[in-house]
Amino acid sequence: MTHYVHAGTAIDLEAANRSTSTYLVNKRLDMLPSLLTTDLCSLKGNVDRYAFSVLWEVTPEAEILNVEFQKTIIHSIAALTYQQAQTMIDQPDDPNDIQSNAVKRLASLARKFRKRRIDAGALTLASPEVKFVLDSESLNPTDVQAYALLEANAVVEEFMLLANVTVSKKILRHFPTLSVLRRHPAPNRAMFDSLISKAKSKDLDINIDDSKRLADSLDAAVVESDPYVNKLLRILSTRCMSPAQYFCSGEFRPMEWHHYGLAAPVYTHFTSPIRRYADVCVHRLLAAAVGVAPLPPHLSSKSYLHDLCANMNRRHRAAQLAGRASVQLHTLIFFAGDGAKEEQAYILDVETAEGVEPSFTVIVPRYGIEGRVKLPIASDDSHLQRLPDQHKIIYAHGSSEVSLQVFDRVQVRIWVRQVQDHQRELVLDLVDERFDRKQKGEDTNQGPRPKKMKSR
Repeated sequence: MTHYVHAGTAIDLEAANRSTSTYLVNKRLDMLPSLLTTDLCSLKGNVDRYAFSVLWEVTPEAEILNVEFQKTIIHSIAALTYQQAQTMIDQPDDPNDIQSNAVKRLASLARKFRKRRIDAGALTLASPEVKFVLDSESLNPTDVQAYALLEANAVVEEFMLLANVTVSKKILRHFPTLSVLRRHPAPNRAMFDSLISKAKSKDLDINIDDSKRLADSLDAAVVESDPYVNKLLRILSTRCMSPAQYFCSGEFRPMEWHHYGLAAPVYTHFTSPIRRYADVCVHRLLAAAVGVAPLPPHLSSKSYLHDLCANMNRRHRAAQLAGRASVQLHTLIFFAGDGAKEEQAYILDVETAEGVEPSFTVIVPRYGIEGRVKLPIASDDSHLQRLPDQHKIIYAHGSSEVSLQVFDRVQVRIWVRQVQDHQRELVLDLVDERFDRKQKGEDTNQGPRPKKMKSR
């Protein structure tokens, strides 16, 4: 990519300012012109493309014998979808099928590289990401689906991680105080207090002494009757982490370069210069390190690199927030147009403080939605029992008793309520016949039953 974008040109300065591409549900806001991002700098079947390549010589046991960094021309013989690649991985061995055997070998190496990372303490976390199916004309969402990650996805990820680690070591050897790296600080232990307490309420133990112990304890934190609880723990663990940051190597001591989540002493971004400016900088540092191009003068300034990394961190965070806001907007549009739906949800947090309105937070795996569910009872109701240590509330009324605890499964109704003329909000209600019966004889202050609303 840096073959086309030269340092200090107008296009380079604009890319540095944007720092990243922003991904919304219905569009992508590119860091660079689409001619580069979708055509000239993207691999296509049976088309030559310029590349900056990391070449490893490895044994079948994934032992790296040698590594080279070269400006290359790639002629890809096929453009595969992840599903097509997965089919090659899964099909029976055929010594005459050269393409499938090549993909199988890559998958075999990726498994060994991944095991090595996990053994070193790399974390396997999770997020409740979903994808929208959009109408081809209106671009309004017509369906919401969970991401299906295949082993083929992991193969690509593993070699990208390996390339990033390998390049970070190379540029550091040549530019020990000028390298653009990515660090992930160890999390503040206090951030895990709530998660540890919630896990303990289900007789699960989370150990955060280091990333290896955290990874092992997450692997062991399994509820046989409900495997999704383990994913919930990984989602919540992700939220206890500090954000990863770009930085200039000369600004921190080597012990602070560590990437906690990947258990890597050094790490950088190299593999996606079409969408991240950090990768553009790293390409230029690597080119200078291998002697194919001089280092641009501004990359020799620590103060410039400090400002550059600070801007990249700000822009990366802004892009994340914009992406999440886009998901929230399209979720609202989807439910406004499709009416109320009932779905299974899991409790993430229970409000157990005295004098506070009884409620709990849920996540709906089917739609990746999180929201607060208010109970149709008063905060001072004598039938309500709060158990903070167990992250649990119990409501006993007459002959029935409702117990709600963190990680429990519940049924919720999702609908859209119009707040003002041009404002709407997503509402989640608990679907439980025991509460429905109570409402018939009591004023519970619950809002109206949901009605199907048409989007405007």
